[in-house]
Amino acid sequence: MIIRINNIALSLDADGNQLQERALAILKKKESQVSNFRIVRRSVDARKKQVRLVYCVEMTLRENATVPHHADVHILPEPMAEAPLVSRLTDRPIVVGTGPCGLFCALSLARAGAPPLILERGAMVEKRAALVEQYWQGGPLDPNSNVQFGEGGAGTFSDGKLTTRIGDPRVTSVLADFHRFGAHADILYMAKPHIGTDVLRQVIINMRTHLIELGCEFRFETALTDIKTKKGQLTHIVTSQGKEIPCRHLILAVGHSARDTYEMLFSHGVSMVQKPFSVGLRIEHLQADIDKAMYGDFAGHPALGPAEYQLSHREGDTGCYSFCMCPGGQVVAAASEEETIVTNGMSYRARGGKNANAALCVNVDRRYFNSDHPLAGVTFQRALEHRAFAMTSGVGAPIQTVKGFTENRILPFGKVIPSYTGTPVPADLSALFPKPVTDMLKRGLIAFNRKIDGFAAPDALLTGPETRTSAPLRILRNEEMECPAVKGLYPAGEGAGYAGGIMSAAVDGLRVAQAIVMQTK
Repeated sequence: MIIRINNIALSLDADGNQLQERALAILKKKESQVSNFRIVRRSVDARKKQVRLVYCVEMTLRENATVPHHADVHILPEPMAEAPLVSRLTDRPIVVGTGPCGLFCALSLARAGAPPLILERGAMVEKRAALVEQYWQGGPLDPNSNVQFGEGGAGTFSDGKLTTRIGDPRVTSVLADFHRFGAHADILYMAKPHIGTDVLRQVIINMRTHLIELGCEFRFETALTDIKTKKGQLTHIVTSQGKEIPCRHLILAVGHSARDTYEMLFSHGVSMVQKPFSVGLRIEHLQADIDKAMYGDFAGHPALGPAEYQLSHREGDTGCYSFCMCPGGQVVAAASEEETIVTNGMSYRARGGKNANAALCVNVDRRYFNSDHPLAGVTFQRALEHRAFAMTSGVGAPIQTVKGFTENRILPFGKVIPSYTGTPVPADLSALFPKPVTDMLKRGLIAFNRKIDGFAAPDALLTGPETRTSAPLRILRNEEMECPAVKGLYPAGEGAGYAGGIMSAAVDGLRVAQAIVMQTK
């Protein structure tokens, strides 16, 4: 029988042997009586002065063993073996996009015996990384291979966070596959797992190699430019190479920045609606200051690593919150269109940078868009990005100290030095957003300073704008995951408005693949 034990709290200096000893003591068993001992989850409890590590573990006992009554001890049901998916598709499906949604959808289809053709508008990750680095060094922007577009999707230039609030059982298999393709084993049990942008790039390469071995075909630097239908059924797609390809099953995993694809689909009458999203700024502190504020005297302990935070402040139907916190990371230039400025955050696996950064965001919806048009959110995003470009004459990203932002003044930098990969340009960020957004950001800083001492420190830095937090619309689909207006078109992942991060996007890709295979049984 499989036993799970929750809430085993240990000191930061405890080792693995002590963890197993504590678990055995709770069960009143000897080591010889258990097998398959493993850590299910590890988290940090910093709510009290004594910072501790808290574990959830599992192990196997023989069937006739007695289990003591204990609030944290649970007997788990034996896992049910799922029958593998077997596809009967007579045509080759096409996946557009190689972010987590597209890659995991392709992986599921290929394992079911229907390896797809995979189109990606950007370059493969090796070339893409070189193009992004050139852009960060002042070179030209490639509108198809940048932080938003290219193999691996937008998450490739991020912290590679794998946290998610969805309770889908597919999460376990996604984590297992990430580990299989090269991610560190700790993603399988850490409460806040991350891969790191440097490791994630190799994971993507390993996934590509495996998918090719399964029969998939990749076409990089090939964008979807049009679709063709007959009596409501998808029949062909058209690519940027000018080729028309027969297609009856098209998975759209295009990501949240594929604005030209949104416009093309809208012209074909594909149903879509506005979706609230968030905009804001990247805030930077010294990582050492965040560590001290979160862990006190335990800051710097090797068992803890750089501290993370997640903050939220609500006022009625709006609010301010932190998003995509990158410990020991840097702020990156993330535009995908000419004459725009966009920022994002990124961390390497080691999270060894001097600064911590996170998005400081405010929810926006049709009240800010001044239109009911499905693409009004895109228009709103673009306006902010063009305004930021104009504020700095295209030299770089506008940046301001927190004290300067709250007092509407441009002040010199203090101890926090910008990590932005482009050129930071001192500017008044109050002029960037609509006044209600600016005011909420300022109130959010005050609220968060009460939760984390020093969060609104005068020399903390703000860089903007952060506009690509999620898709500004949702492409409608039915219970079969299909677009009602075009049979054979499957909107999926974050770009279609059904996910919010690497894990939920990957899981949605699996769900869509399963739906396609089940429909053709």
